[in-house]
Amino acid sequence: MCLIVLAYRVHPQYPLVLAANRDEFRDRPALPAHWWPDHPLIFAGRDERAQGTWLGITRQGHFAAITNHRDLTRPLVQGPSRGELVVQALNADIAPRATAHYAGFNLLYGSLNALRYHNNVEPTDTALEPGVHGLSNAFLDTPWFKVQRARQALTAVIDPRHPPVTEDLFALLDDAEPAPDAQLPSTGLSLEMERLVSSVSIPGTDYGTRSSTVLLVRADGHVTFHERTWPGGSRVEETFMLDPAPIGGW
Repeated sequence: MCLIVLAYRVHPQYPLVLAANRDEFRDRPALPAHWWPDHPLIFAGRDERAQGTWLGITRQGHFAAITNHRDLTRPLVQGPSRGELVVQALNADIAPRATAHYAGFNLLYGSLNALRYHNNVEPTDTALEPGVHGLSNAFLDTPWFKVQRARQALTAVIDPRHPPVTEDLFALLDDAEPAPDAQLPSTGLSLEMERLVSSVSIPGTDYGTRSSTVLLVRADGHVTFHERTWPGGSRVEETFMLDPAPIGGW
């Protein structure tokens, strides 16, 4: 998962509005979002190589999503798959202080009425403040070009008088405008690669945006999960009620 934007406790009827792109090598096998047979409360896509995931939600109201932290000047860490951490968080079985042996990552996790942000690079673990946030491959709300564009677009489509429009959220995820060279981060990639991965949606042939997710959680506990897988745009749409619900009373 390489870009997540979310409006957390911003909309009066939708305490969580989230749009996210998963960027990965095209040949890494993965399953679209589904209810997991071995973890029946989890709804998420699945990495078939390591059996973890990049983003998911549970019937019990736990959410988790991860991005890699990209800084190639740091020593390489050959740790377990970071997708394991999302599964642990969805099962409410994660110990944030015991994550140093993983390669660098950012994790949004927790119950939907008490989300947290964790990274193992600084490291930090803090409550997520209400607001419109963006997360890519640096720290939370680092003003990368793609993060700024996506946060501004999300802010523009959040109207407290009306429910969020799913197609507006997918439209912001489809933004393939690259950053000007002057606004590229310096993470250790070549200039060509920094340009390639600087857009909200990455159109690369070997590496790029593999799926887009829109998640809407209503204050009464109603969840709408939309996923589109690229290329081809095959869709998953799932709605369900949290158990227990509601999650209002913020």
